[in-house]
This record gives sequence, C-alpha cells and structure tokens, in this order.
Amino acid sequence: MNTKETLDYIAQQANSGDANRLAAYQYVLNYCNNHSPSGQYKATVNVAGGVSTPDEAAFKGDALLSYALALRWAKTGTGSYATTVKQILDGWANAFRGFSVSGSNPYQAYLEASWAAPTFVAAAEIIKYYVPANGQGAGWTSAENTQFCTFLNRMKDNYINHATDPEYNNNWNVSEGWAKIAIGIFEDSQTVYQNGITVIKNVLPIVIASDGSMDGEICGYHNDYVHFQYTLTGLSYAANTCGIQGDLSIYSASNSRLLTGYNYHYKLMHGTVSPPCSPRGNPSNPIWPGINVADRHYNTAETNYIANHYVPDTNGLPGGDVGFLCWTNYTHHNVPTNF
Repeated sequence: MNTKETLDYIAQQANSGDANRLAAYQYVLNYCNNHSPSGQYKATVNVAGGVSTPDEAAFKGDALLSYALALRWAKTGTGSYATTVKQILDGWANAFRGFSVSGSNPYQAYLEASWAAPTFVAAAEIIKYYVPANGQGAGWTSAENTQFCTFLNRMKDNYINHATDPEYNNNWNVSEGWAKIAIGIFEDSQTVYQNGITVIKNVLPIVIASDGSMDGEICGYHNDYVHFQYTLTGLSYAANTCGIQGDLSIYSASNSRLLTGYNYHYKLMHGTVSPPCSPRGNPSNPIWPGINVADRHYNTAETNYIANHYVPDTNGLPGGDVGFLCWTNYTHHNVPTNF
C-alpha cells in the first residue's frame, strides 16, 4: 500500500510538525495506544457472518495493530514498535492452521481470510523492507519470512481461493482479488498476483453498473450504505497496490468503472440518485478509507468532495469496522504520487 518514498514523506512531514499530517497520524497513535496484542494466537480461529466473534476480533484486530505499529515505527524509528509487530506476525504465523465457522453462512471464513491477509501483508512489507531515518531496520529473518509465507498460503489455498465459490459477484470477489494481489507481491509470485488482477477485472463491471450504481451491494441481502463501500475500498486498494508495481489498469478498467462508482457515491451523498430500496444508515457517514487512495489518483471534484467528508472514529476506523486496513488519511491524503 505504501512505498519507501511515501513513508519517508509522511514521516518527514509529521516529524517536522506539519499540523495536518500530525492530525492524521494521531489516529494511528490512538489505535496503538488503545489496543494491545491479543496474545491469543490460535490454531483455529472461529468466525461468523454478521457478528464479530472474540476470535475474529483478536485476529483482525491484531492485523490492524501490526499495521498501525509498523506505520508508527516507520515514523519514529523506535525499535520496540517493530519488535511488537514481529511478535504479532510470528505469533499468528506459527499458530494458525485454519478457521471454524459458526452461524448461518458456511462460507464466511473465505471472506474473513480475504479481509485479514492484506492487512497482515501490509505490516510485514514495511517490517521486511523499510529502513527508518535512523538507519536501523527491523531485522526480518529468512525463517520469519518462510513461516509467514506458509501462514499466507494456508489462508490463500484453503480459503481465499474459494471466496468466489458462492458466486455472489460482489465485495467477496473484490476482497479475494485484493488479497491475492497483496499476497502475490509479498511472495514475488507473478501467478498469484495476476490471478488477483483477473478476479478484480472480472467482477468490476458486474458489481458496478455502467451508470455507477451498485444496487446489488446497497440493496438485496445487505440493504445498507456499508457494503458498496467495501467494494469501492477493496478496488481502490487493489488499484493502488498494482499502481506501485507500475500497472494502472484497474483505475481505467471498464471505462474507469471504479471512478464511475465513486461518482455514484457522490450523487448518493447529494440525494440526486436513489437506490431501489431503503438502505440502513447514511451515505455520508461513515466514509470508508478507500476514498483517500482513489482521490489521490483521480483528483476530481467528486472524489475531493467525498474525501473531504472522511471522518474516522477515534481509532481511525470507519465506525469501528475492522475489515480493511485504515489510516489512509495519514498515508495517502495529499501525499505526492507519480501515478
């Protein structure tokens, strides 16, 4: 999700007292201060659809904490933060063997793995490659790397690869594609990476109609203003991650369908379009963090407007949701990019 250059840039801004960057960084700091590693590194993680189990909270919460701490380490260079990140990553990589599912949806583990994997990967990428201004890297070992890849492959092979089995053609597909892109990059697997891109491009014109509407996400089973933002955020993260690799094709795929989706969100916020149902919630609050990533690339009046309405909760999350990595107001908003 980040590069050496962008991590250098935001660290330099924050450490130099830039008020806006520091205000965004405060959300990272809040999450780090308000959460501790679960220490509940289990072989079997129980998940359920529609509710958060204690295991799920520990698993995805630890993924988010590892990423937040990695960002904190990149800014400060304080070695103890990197040490804690490695403890979390090592803990889950060594313990995890699979998921169990409670509740009515037997496929739920496929989605949970697709959500958690990219966040773990984003933390591991920083710890593995980044060197802060003090010149002291995190010391990610080959043994840690091997075990972490085994952890990722357990999630990918047994769960993420099957996220499209239910044939929902919605945010599940998007999350699978985004997860495979992230894993493929970390493991230097062109096959996994390209397979993720294929999943994304196949579902993009299905989940977002040519007019930008996403009725299957806003209405139907969901009937809320949350799930269509899952789709937009997953697509934005996938596009950004591929952009770092020099591939901008997701941004422009299907006649810039991703941008068309955000334009529809803009219209929802202004009340100029109405979904064919009565969704729960508000299209203006909360706003999911993918907008800061998309706005950095598209920079249109519509994406600017949505991004300017992005207000996370105290911990930097969209209304407490732990599905996608966050803090893009720190890592991406007004951060220069060449794509």
